Amino acid sequence: MIRACIFDLDGTLADTLQSLAWFGNTALERNGFAPVETEAYKQMVGNGADRLIRRMLTRSVGSFDEETVLRVRKTYDDLYAATPLYRTVSYPGIPELVKALGERGILCAVLSNKPDAMTQLVIQALFPEGSFASVLGQKDAIPKKPAPDGALLTAERLGVLPEECLYIGDTNVDMQTGNAAGMHTIGVLWGFRDRKELEESHAAEIVSEASEILKIADRIGIAGRNAE
Repeated sequence: MIRACIFDLDGTLADTLQSLAWFGNTALERNGFAPVETEAYKQMVGNGADRLIRRMLTRSVGSFDEETVLRVRKTYDDLYAATPLYRTVSYPGIPELVKALGERGILCAVLSNKPDAMTQLVIQALFPEGSFASVLGQKDAIPKKPAPDGALLTAERLGVLPEECLYIGDTNVDMQTGNAAGMHTIGVLWGFRDRKELEESHAAEIVSEASEILKIADRIGIAGRNAE
């Protein structure tokens, strides 16, 4: 049976593409570099802020040194800290989905490669208090996704087994994370990547609307009860 749903944040719960592109391009421009087209950020995000900065610089200027990475990262972090919710909204149907899961007694959690403080701020702003039993962003002590450590820690926090969890995200990183943790993976098509990537990264299910996730949880739950 499904007892918990673990969600990625950017591209899954929250539409942050315009936000990420604005922070990234403003950081580039303030350091004297050309901005990157907004759509390119769909392929650059997913592995944490350090990797994002390097991908931005690669696309903008090609070559760079470590001092440049640190300088652009500081500008990016300062911008994000000042206005973390700029151009950030939840996807259609997501608040209703989280509420409906809770009404069924299914625990909801968030696991993101976004820095933990920023992850907490976004969730607090977009969802009612108590919507998520666990919210975990990137911390130095926990390997970033696609390592399964954060997903397994989240399951432990929730008091559930990995096989009792749906792991929901929009990228290959998410599918790799959930599969490595032994969870039932669901790839969403409203985020940053396409069906081909999700299929190639072995998503167990792929959905185009938030309400489909509730149906999957119900279907697996019914199957589990019948097996008993």
